[in-house]
Amino acid sequence: MDRIYLDYSADTPVSEQVLSVYTQTARELFANPNSAHSFGRAAKETVDRALEATARMLKVSTEEIIITSGASEANNLAVKGIAHASRRRGRHIVSTFLEHSSVSGALTFLQEQGWEIDLVNIRPDGRVDTDHLKSLLREDTVLCAVCAVDSELGTVQPIAEIADIIKGYPNCRLHVDATQAVGKLPVNISVADTASLAPHKLYGLKGSGVLYKKKGVVLEPLIHGGASTTVYRSGTPDAPAAAALAAALEEALRELDERYRRVAALNSLLRERFKKEPRIRINSPENAVPHILNISVSGIKGEQMRRLLDERGVCVSVKSACSVPNTPSRAVMAVTRDRKNALSSWRISLSHLTTEEELERFGEILDGIIRENK
Repeated sequence: MDRIYLDYSADTPVSEQVLSVYTQTARELFANPNSAHSFGRAAKETVDRALEATARMLKVSTEEIIITSGASEANNLAVKGIAHASRRRGRHIVSTFLEHSSVSGALTFLQEQGWEIDLVNIRPDGRVDTDHLKSLLREDTVLCAVCAVDSELGTVQPIAEIADIIKGYPNCRLHVDATQAVGKLPVNISVADTASLAPHKLYGLKGSGVLYKKKGVVLEPLIHGGASTTVYRSGTPDAPAAAALAAALEEALRELDERYRRVAALNSLLRERFKKEPRIRINSPENAVPHILNISVSGIKGEQMRRLLDERGVCVSVKSACSVPNTPSRAVMAVTRDRKNALSSWRISLSHLTTEEELERFGEILDGIIRENK
């Protein structure tokens, strides 16, 4: 049975070019970049070039790039690092219901240590209610954490507007989880104080990530000891991973417009099809990134639908891959205020690699499941 993969927001297949860069670098530049000998120096030069290229493509400075093990570590380093470094100025944090678990989990950890967390309201279109945000911000607010694109609904948040609001609060830093945005649409991460991304979301490799940290922003590190490229993240620099990261980012940004148009056309096909089925409710707003399409089928819980589709060869997600199973989607709840609908919601995520033939087969399979589960 040929499987239909519609979970590209959870993970993407590695590009052949990226894989080639990684394997060649791993074979030829395996030495520790911290070593003083010629092999070590060659590896360090590769890391330095990768950092410079990554910074250039993200339109920030090289010293503002921190390589991590992934976006989860980057989010934890930013959230916990800012909070702990700012604890003498305040212990109040503002965030949203839409955040990835690596952000919300870090916030729960801080809350248990005495930080006060407020969550800003979400409008019916999925965007942050900026008026409510203004009412929540205080002199002792040290962090505002808002994702650029929500991983469940695909909502694009007004990051530049939020950054302008936060400028009025000198003790507050803005962290942006840009994992679902970079490689899908143009993103200016420099409006934030910190921002995270992961190459495995844009046809790169798992096991590496990036934290952008604006000059002058102080973090308390999560990992101490051991030479690295920065004092904020200890650990032996990984030359192959750094080179592959830069290669994945370069390829994704070079093909961004073409890929976006392709995915937008596929999204339109699905939306038109779903509008003809009265039991389907489209939860993603019209202005969401086309790569993510969240829907509910009345009478069928999201986890049950995921299992039924999987049995028929279709791979989708209920919420994001890192969420707690069998609980209502926080994002869908925030937008629809309907718990039953949130429990029935699930996510289709598309790629430029997705074909019309796959979507036609998927539609036929979904129609059959709906008929069988009246």
